[in-house]
Amino acid sequence: MKVSFEEVLAKAKSYKAEMTKFLRDMVAIPSESCQEKEVVLRIKEEMLKVGFDRVEIDPMGNVLGYLGHGKHLIAMDAHIDTVGIGEIKNWKFDPYKGFEDDVYIGGRGTSDQEGGMASMVYAAKIIKDLGLEDDYTLLVTGTVQEEDCDGLCWKYIIEEDKIRPEFVVSTEPTSCRIYRGHRGRMEIKVNVRGISCHGSAPERGDNAIYKMAPIIEQIKELNEHGLAYDPFLGKGTVTISQIFHKSPSRCAVADGCWISLDRRLTVGENDKTSIAEIEALPAVKAAKAEVSMYQYERPSYTGLNYPIECYFPTWVIPEDSIFCQSMKEGYEGLFKKEPIIDKWTFSTNGVSIMGRYGIPCIGFGPGDEKEAHAPNEKTRKEDLVICAAMYAVLPAMYLKHLAEKK
Repeated sequence: MKVSFEEVLAKAKSYKAEMTKFLRDMVAIPSESCQEKEVVLRIKEEMLKVGFDRVEIDPMGNVLGYLGHGKHLIAMDAHIDTVGIGEIKNWKFDPYKGFEDDVYIGGRGTSDQEGGMASMVYAAKIIKDLGLEDDYTLLVTGTVQEEDCDGLCWKYIIEEDKIRPEFVVSTEPTSCRIYRGHRGRMEIKVNVRGISCHGSAPERGDNAIYKMAPIIEQIKELNEHGLAYDPFLGKGTVTISQIFHKSPSRCAVADGCWISLDRRLTVGENDKTSIAEIEALPAVKAAKAEVSMYQYERPSYTGLNYPIECYFPTWVIPEDSIFCQSMKEGYEGLFKKEPIIDKWTFSTNGVSIMGRYGIPCIGFGPGDEKEAHAPNEKTRKEDLVICAAMYAVLPAMYLKHLAEKK
């Protein structure tokens, strides 16, 4: 199929006001993880309005919009939950009312990542308007609980909804660059036991906090000097994100202490190697500490509980893959320049899509990664236009590359 890049871009520009309004509507609905029901219903309404052929909400609460009936299933994903607003005094404007000027839209979720949803929905409208349907089915997903547990929603979609696309576009913020991977991550718990006694005679007990102290120092050293490095994804990291203790009172020696580790995994690292390297630390051995992985077991807004270990695998897609090259060709056709190809620093639903299940995943989204989880979050209106145009031409680019391979 011959695609007119000029017509697609003109259509995307014509929908800037509609995309802006839709995004501001979503932002105005608080939608933290496990509280997404109302924003999901708003997205379903917009999908039906622009002409999706079918819109469903699955038992977990993900909204699934289908366009077309072709044999090649192509998916585009945006998680539509947000983090909280944090300290309200750090905001210069109301995070849910947001703001709008000629360039920006502000509010919680504008970059991370309801802007991607606005662009996807209007990409489908552009496809309908210009008759770009072909031998593909486009699946647009608004997924839940990603901020709590990235990839859980797609584990459910693949294993329980029995949906397996040929590839998935993640619309997480990339500053309108093509992203082809990111480090994985784990949530690790290190637990130390002690013996309590009265604080007036601490020598009678065994202070768990003191036993934890050298473990903390050795984890810091491990992060600085002991982890793997990859030329594209960079270095693995580990940091202590939380510390807890247990004691009979403030006048007693602590009989328990545990820490949470945020472990970022580069190429060649996984759950088993990462647990083993913590267990091998001399202070962990000396304290007889227990090292384990956290489990996520929080029900979705529908009440569905779908437990998962907190291990989110690393993934990278080759730059010369048909998926990356299809996106690159679409970008060059639309914008007459070379795209920047890079990676995310943070983690996305790609940990399940490609990390667990090997379904190719590629990233292109409005907004900047640095805006994620920050006060005064914003995105550019122009990014919505750029991304809507890209999403509209990508299926045709993919089918063209498939035909050329035959």
